[in-house]
Amino acid sequence: MSTYDLTKYEGVFVAMNSCYDEFGEVNPSAAKKLTRFLLDKGVSGLYVGGSTGEGLIQSVEERKRMLEAVMEEARGQAVVIAHIGAANTRDSVELARHAERTGADALSSVAPFYYRVSDKAVKQHWNAMIDSTELPFIIYHIPSTTGFHLSASVLQEMKQNPKVIGVKITTSSTYELQQFKAVGGDRFVVFNGPDEQYLAGRMMGANAGIGGTYGVMPELFVALERQIRVGKLEEALSLQVRINEIITRMLELPIYGALKELIKRRGIDCGGVRAPLEQVTGEHERQLDELYNRIMQAVGECGKLQLQG
Repeated sequence: MSTYDLTKYEGVFVAMNSCYDEFGEVNPSAAKKLTRFLLDKGVSGLYVGGSTGEGLIQSVEERKRMLEAVMEEARGQAVVIAHIGAANTRDSVELARHAERTGADALSSVAPFYYRVSDKAVKQHWNAMIDSTELPFIIYHIPSTTGFHLSASVLQEMKQNPKVIGVKITTSSTYELQQFKAVGGDRFVVFNGPDEQYLAGRMMGANAGIGGTYGVMPELFVALERQIRVGKLEEALSLQVRINEIITRMLELPIYGALKELIKRRGIDCGGVRAPLEQVTGEHERQLDELYNRIMQAVGECGKLQLQG
């Protein structure tokens, strides 16, 4: 049985964007500003180097620099999960050891990708990372990008290791989420992945959520989590619907580029996205203006409700 404190893995965990300068290099100063912005909004934790963070298209050294900047600013004020997934096990193990030295709270990784490998090979890949540190480990299940579908039986095998404390599930099936929670039990953390089903995921057993759109509107997800915790489910549903209207409009744009631009409009210039991800351009200005205004209007109204409550 896990001896880790699992109560800290609850609530809103932002999948952070990486920050670049004008030359496309990792920008530690901007990363620290983004970290501070998110911490000040009351999020529970940060997920560094995942899909939104472009970790899979960065070098090992770039991923290290980004995590170091986040850790320097966070200083224990929030839980930091380092995503260390890579196409090869050696890089993941190196990133795992670095994350432990840097002070991260936990590790997380997708399955190996591009090459289609067996369940046995996936387990060996994850176990190499797990065995390389004393940190707890969170499986990241995102079959749409890895091509690997985590079965309940593989999850059951992995959770026999007390360092495996949870799973992030990014599929549209809340049934699968519930099944993973059933396999894991009470001493196992399930993170909802799809931002648009945060409420649904929490209702089906997720302890927390990890998402990229949280970063441009953290106040809305923090408010949503608060409503869930106090049992205001009608209000929570209304807020989730409003969030989903924003997300739907975001998805009309190059999503990763749009997130960077919206964060810039909130005061932190994180640069652009790395190719082959698509940048937003001048033709998207009107849509971005509308999105930003929608977000800030919703944030303002949430703030008023909080004061009244």
